[in-house]
Amino acid sequence: MQGEAVLYEKVGGKVRCTACRRYCTLADGQIGFCGVRQNMGGRLYLNVYGRPMAVQIDPIEKKPVLHMHPGYRILSIGTAGCDFACQFCQNFELSQRRRPEGYDMGPEDIVSEAISYGCGGIAYTYNEPTIFSEFARDVGVLARREGLINIFVTNGFETRESVGFISGFLDAATVDFKGNASKEFYRKVMSVFDVDLIYDTIAEMLAGGIHVEVTDLVVPRIGDSLDEARAMLGRIMDICGPDVPISFLRFHPDYRLMSLPNTPVGVLERHAELAKSMGFHYVYIGNVPGHRLQNTYCPGCGSLLVERDMMRTLRIRLTPDSRCPDCGYSIPFVL
Repeated sequence: MQGEAVLYEKVGGKVRCTACRRYCTLADGQIGFCGVRQNMGGRLYLNVYGRPMAVQIDPIEKKPVLHMHPGYRILSIGTAGCDFACQFCQNFELSQRRRPEGYDMGPEDIVSEAISYGCGGIAYTYNEPTIFSEFARDVGVLARREGLINIFVTNGFETRESVGFISGFLDAATVDFKGNASKEFYRKVMSVFDVDLIYDTIAEMLAGGIHVEVTDLVVPRIGDSLDEARAMLGRIMDICGPDVPISFLRFHPDYRLMSLPNTPVGVLERHAELAKSMGFHYVYIGNVPGHRLQNTYCPGCGSLLVERDMMRTLRIRLTPDSRCPDCGYSIPFVL
């Protein structure tokens, strides 16, 4: 199934894709870096429209979205293709695939599936959703009409055009940094030419009314510098302020980086301590079962407010207006 894209413009006899920051300019027949957006006769087509490769029900905490609708079941979908080439991608069978394969499921099918399984929302994830923005938009508009929320799990390489496009239906975005946003790491390990553009995307998402949470995959030996983490956190603080939820995620070896170990828990804890020392109120550690920093604590009095176990919310201690029941501190949390 194909659908003509919206995020493109004609440039002479070519088309210029405006979905991601690569801005691929394509001659007739050419396909963009992502492998799924193709110039056909002077028009740009999305070759994975209506063809998700992965359809699965996840808890919202898996995205992770930790400050919105705890306990929600989320129908997660992803397609082939990606605008990054991460050598550690755990979903490389999808993201690095350059054939438009998948299930035949249109927007109505996906929304009906979500409703039938009692899901509270739909997440566009597993590969980079920006590359299938038009498909996500058509799903998302129907989903919102049915009272479902919409979530992007994204690398943050959206353009201003695509942020404006998705803001019409998107409720939340988890923006995933890797390797402490090291420029060298992004170039050598992910084939990304400018990590700085991601900060602009975050600012544009916030301006568009999208709830943003941030993760950082801390990669041992090659992407775990505290100096680079400090620089990344400083820029996030300038854009988002101290209330943005930020999660430091444990790396595990996959795809072409099988020689590296899992991130030591102590390394993650030092990152979390750094973020707290810089004034962030809601700092988490992910992919470490049983760690206390899976939980949400009150910045005012330190009380445990939301208790989690990996991808499950076990207990919530918040008033109906999202305040700490012990000291009254207002928590940026959507119940």
